[in-house]
Amino acid sequence: MEQWGFSEKFSYGNGISILFYGAPGTGKTMAAQVLANALGMPLYRVDLSQLISKYIGETQKNIGRIFDEADKCDCILLFDEADAIFTKRSDVSDAQDRYSNAETAYLLQRIEQYAGVSILATNLLQNFDDAFRRRISYMVHFPMPDAGLRREMWESIFPARTPVSPEVDPLMLAQAFELSGASIKNAALHGALMAGAEGSQVRMAHILSGIRNEYGKQGKSFSPSQKELLDAFQ
Repeated sequence: MEQWGFSEKFSYGNGISILFYGAPGTGKTMAAQVLANALGMPLYRVDLSQLISKYIGETQKNIGRIFDEADKCDCILLFDEADAIFTKRSDVSDAQDRYSNAETAYLLQRIEQYAGVSILATNLLQNFDDAFRRRISYMVHFPMPDAGLRREMWESIFPARTPVSPEVDPLMLAQAFELSGASIKNAALHGALMAGAEGSQVRMAHILSGIRNEYGKQGKSFSPSQKELLDAFQ
């Protein structure tokens, strides 16, 4: 773009900003890592919650330092869990909210000025107003996997050397439980650890124990048909 004269015609806004949005565990952070590897660029993951300060002006200084360092290297910036600072900027109720909106505006300004790639990842698209979305180059949705994709995940989740019982039914697991890719990985790892501790193959009971754990973490309850399946493999 610089060779084509864009940097001369436009003083800023020549970089690329991307908003990854979708439910937790759908692969937003992994996609950023894959993109960085494909481009041969380092990925710097920024925890926005750690940049926010209660002292006036400190948050902007922290944000400024991040971009000042990024300007020195050819890297991709990933602002994970961007909800920490990006709320609906129209929701202003007091002076503190107005100051928070100033911090958000400053971050947007630095993103636009940054000549590299900036990625923001969020679980809550509704927290981003239309004015913000217009200033982002691309928006990429990460949906929950459907039953077909979940089946493929269950079929390939265990390494070839893992002793998996023939009773393990990827199709049944995929159809019965709507899980994200991260939750499938966690449930499989939980099951493998249980099986390893028992010195046995990975069985349905082990995997279902992992699924129980995932549902518990997310505060989800089981349907009657799911409970029936869980009881069948006690």
